[in-house]
Amino acid sequence: MIQGIHLKLCGQTRAKDAQAAARLGADYLGFILYPKSPRFLSLDRYKELAPELPAGPRRVAVIVEPTDDELAAALGAGFDFFQIHFSHTTPLTTLQSWSRQVGAHRAWFAPRLPPEVDVPTEWLPLAATFLLDTFHAGGFGGSGKTGDWEKFARHQQAHLQHTWILAGGLTPENVVDAVQRSGAFFVDVNSGVESSPGLKDHAKLARLAAALGRAER
Repeated sequence: MIQGIHLKLCGQTRAKDAQAAARLGADYLGFILYPKSPRFLSLDRYKELAPELPAGPRRVAVIVEPTDDELAAALGAGFDFFQIHFSHTTPLTTLQSWSRQVGAHRAWFAPRLPPEVDVPTEWLPLAATFLLDTFHAGGFGGSGKTGDWEKFARHQQAHLQHTWILAGGLTPENVVDAVQRSGAFFVDVNSGVESSPGLKDHAKLARLAAALGRAER
């Protein structure tokens, strides 16, 4: 935690990046198990990497519209939390199944919400945490573009019993503005601290940590 703000650094593919993130104060490390992502990490590769990962930050499996078997495999790999990306048209029964399988307290729902769509109230009991990323019709996160910070603030203020994570295009240069305008207590950063997809730039990581250290609401 930096200046009262929880930090998740996503798209981890190398132990040295994870270790640098931990030294700078990251609370969570994200590992993308989605084959279409340029930061894809297979479960087998994750298991090879796991002994080299720092002990402090919690580990988050990032997965897109998983089958029961895919979610079971991620569960078996020992992740702490499960960030599940999905279309806003996904049937409620599917969300209920994911919630039962991992437990609502470990489920991070990351819906792909069009600008005019809010998080439906019937989803709220199914996950303790919601991640709001920038909407783009062709994919699930990872666009590198900033999102609707006011929409995030509205959701967080309306549902204080949940944890809300701000994602989408966050960088060392804009993270302070994002925190101040959204009121976020939890940010997720990925491409904004990379030299190329999946490879973290340690100088950018240091600048992000320094920027968060100056953030005030």
